Amino acid sequence: MNRITETDSLYDGLENMSTQDLLNGINQEDQKVALAIEKILPEIAFFIDEAIGNMQKGGRLFYLGAGTSGRLGIVDASECPPTFGVEHGLVVGIIAGGDQAIRKAVEFAEDDTQQGWKDLETHSINENDIVVGIAASGTTPYVLGAINEANTRGILTAGITCNPGSPLATHPTHGLVAEVGPEFVTGSTRMKSGTAQKLILNMISTSLMIKLGRVKGNKMVDMQLSNVKLIGRGTRMIMNELKIEEPEAAQLLKEFGSVRNAVENYRKNQ
Repeated sequence: MNRITETDSLYDGLENMSTQDLLNGINQEDQKVALAIEKILPEIAFFIDEAIGNMQKGGRLFYLGAGTSGRLGIVDASECPPTFGVEHGLVVGIIAGGDQAIRKAVEFAEDDTQQGWKDLETHSINENDIVVGIAASGTTPYVLGAINEANTRGILTAGITCNPGSPLATHPTHGLVAEVGPEFVTGSTRMKSGTAQKLILNMISTSLMIKLGRVKGNKMVDMQLSNVKLIGRGTRMIMNELKIEEPEAAQLLKEFGSVRNAVENYRKNQ
C-alpha cells in the first residue's frame, strides 16, 4: 500500500532555510488541510447522522487511537463535559498504552491487535455505542483490532485517516479520509494529518452535541461554570436573552447553575 503520509516532503534542505521560509512552507501546507476536509464533508455528515440516532438511544461515543491520534481523541472527549454540560463518559477518549501514554510514548503499545478491544470492554461497550478509530497511517494494529471486533458485533464504526485505501479507510462502517498529502517534515503526521484529525473530531463532537440539544441559538447554554471567565460569559448570555441587568442575571446563574436552567426558571415564574 502506498502511504501518502510516509511520502517525501515537497520541501528539502529544511536545515538550511531561514525561519521565515520554514514558516512560509509550513503555512502553505497547513492551508491544504481545510480544503482536503471540504471534499469529504458529505461522508462526515452521513456518519454524524447515523451516530446521532445511536446516541439518542443512549449510545456513547468512543475515540480510539495511539500516539498523537490518541491524544487528539482524548482532548476532544475531555472538552465535551465543560463545553456542553454532558456527563463524563458520554464521549470517551482511549489511547494505546493507557493514560501514561498521554504525556510519554509507551513503546510498542500501538502494535497490540487485541488491546484496543479489551480497553473498550472495560467500558461495557454495547450495540448502541459508536467507535471512532483515529490513525493517520490507517494501519495502526491497536485501532484496527478494535474496529474489526466492533464490526463483528454490529457496533457502528468510523475511521479517521489520511491514507486512502488503508485498512482504516475501508474496514469501518464509515471511512473518513482526509488526503492532506505529504508532511512538511517527511512522515511527521503530528502536523497536517494531526490538524485534519483535530478538525474532523471538532466537527463530529460539536455537531452531535448541537443535535442532542446542548446548544441554543449559538450559545453553550449548558456549559460548566468552572472559572470566572465562564461565569461572566454565562451572566452576559442571561442578560441578553432575558433583557435584565447584570446583578439579577448573576444571581439567577448562581441560583440555578446553568444558563439554560436560569432562563427557563425565570420565564416559568413570570
